[in-house]
Amino acid sequence: MDPRIREHAEVVVDHSTRVEAGDNVVINGSPQAEDLVVAIAELCGERGAVIDTALGSDRVQRAYSRAIDEDDVTLNEMARARYEQADVLINVRANRNVNEASDVPPAKTAAMGRANKPIQDIVMDKRWNATQFPAPGDAQNAEMSTEAYADFVFSAVNKDWDAVREHQDQLVELLDGADEVHVVSGETTDVTMSIAGNVVQNDYGEHNMPGGEVFTAPVPDSVEGEVLFDKPVMVQGREVLDVRLVFEDGEVVEHEAAKNEEVLTSLLETDDGARRLGELGIGMNRDIDRFTYNMLFDEKMGDTVHMAIGMAYGDTVGEDNERNDSAVHTDMIVDMSEDSFIEVDGERIQEDGTFVFEE
Repeated sequence: MDPRIREHAEVVVDHSTRVEAGDNVVINGSPQAEDLVVAIAELCGERGAVIDTALGSDRVQRAYSRAIDEDDVTLNEMARARYEQADVLINVRANRNVNEASDVPPAKTAAMGRANKPIQDIVMDKRWNATQFPAPGDAQNAEMSTEAYADFVFSAVNKDWDAVREHQDQLVELLDGADEVHVVSGETTDVTMSIAGNVVQNDYGEHNMPGGEVFTAPVPDSVEGEVLFDKPVMVQGREVLDVRLVFEDGEVVEHEAAKNEEVLTSLLETDDGARRLGELGIGMNRDIDRFTYNMLFDEKMGDTVHMAIGMAYGDTVGEDNERNDSAVHTDMIVDMSEDSFIEVDGERIQEDGTFVFEE
């Protein structure tokens, strides 16, 4: 086994989820991720934890999703019971075909998301981590060889996360206690939002691996302006290009996309919260230096900002503030490398991707 896989597993088990003796650990993966699942399971055994593993298949899920009638979609009580018993949830992503779900009707996918939202809420209250194994399908999607993609994944994951935390704390300090954030990119993005009273989080690889962002939640009704997300986003196995959203009083009042606009429309119609922003994130992982059609990595790229429509993470919302709730949480990316800036309460903290503390 590639020694980098063992190192990756150690990062997930010891740094991200802090598995201890007696923990009930659910490990979900796919056959393509078996090597990493094996390494994680071995480490859990060494630490005296109890594991429950599942190597699922996207083909199986696609077949089920296409076959079931939308009116028959209900909460998966078996999955809920499984997750309720867990102390730790680890999800290892790896694709044979990243577009396997592309012919599942968007409305049906949205219905399944709504029905299973209680499971999503359970996960958020656990020690959870989502990570990536460098599978051939993901390498192909990134237009990279399998070997080059493996190098890319491991360089973004196997690093000194304490040093990452210290570096990103500089941005946390600039945002902590602030009110208005103003994001401008070229002539296509000019948006303001309040983060007053909300919590700024430093993502150094606890829930997502790789980490490498600083994020918070906008006050739901404060978002004003227009955003062009100039990086593609994969939704339900479909590529959605050049998403443009216009916000008034925090709500999306206009939307369009150059490709698969109907998928975007279905996403926004999932529930009321899907038309509001749940997250503002700023990418800081310089080892992620290219777009790979994988949001787990792409949202962490340096020189980018991402915003998520839908659910706000509970740990980013202040006690006295409203939390935007939704069955969806979909991140979309703005390139901030040129003709761009971020201002916080009128002070410029980043210009063309460079932070003031990097100058």
